[in-house]
Amino acid sequence: MKCPFCAHDDTQVKDSRPSDDGKTIRRRRECPSCGRRFTTFERFQVQQVMVVKRDGRKELFDRDKLIASLLTALRKRPVTQQQIGLLATEIEQRFSDAGRSEVPTRDVGDAVLAGLKTLDFIGYLRYASVYHDFAGPEDVVKLLGDK
Repeated sequence: MKCPFCAHDDTQVKDSRPSDDGKTIRRRRECPSCGRRFTTFERFQVQQVMVVKRDGRKELFDRDKLIASLLTALRKRPVTQQQIGLLATEIEQRFSDAGRSEVPTRDVGDAVLAGLKTLDFIGYLRYASVYHDFAGPEDVVKLLGDK
C-alpha cells in the first residue's frame, strides 16, 4: 500500500480488525519513511457490478457516489456515519448477491429509496424529490398517498 503522504511504496500494517458490518477489514498502517499513520478499509468483492444509465452508458458501481448521495439526503438529520455506511453496504451487497453483472440506475434508486424509508423518512422525502423530479407540492402528496 502506497503512503498517501509521501508516496513511499511500502507501508506496515499496525492493527487489523473487522468493521461493525463484518464485511470490511479496517487496517491501521504506518509509513516507515515519513512515520505517519493512516487507515485503510478493505472490502470483499466477488463481482464488479455495472450500472446501466438511462442513456445506455455503463459505469462501475461506485460506493463513494452512493454514500455522497445518501449524505446529501441525510444532511443535518440524526443519522450516524455508521448507519449510512451500513445502508450503503446493504445496497451494494443486494446487487452483488443477486449475481447480476448489470443493474439499471432505476434499481439502484429504488433500493436507496427503500433503505431511506426505513432509516429516516425526511431523508427519504429529500431523495425522492430529486429522484422523481418533483415539480410541486402535489408530487409530495402523491408520494405520501402511495406510502
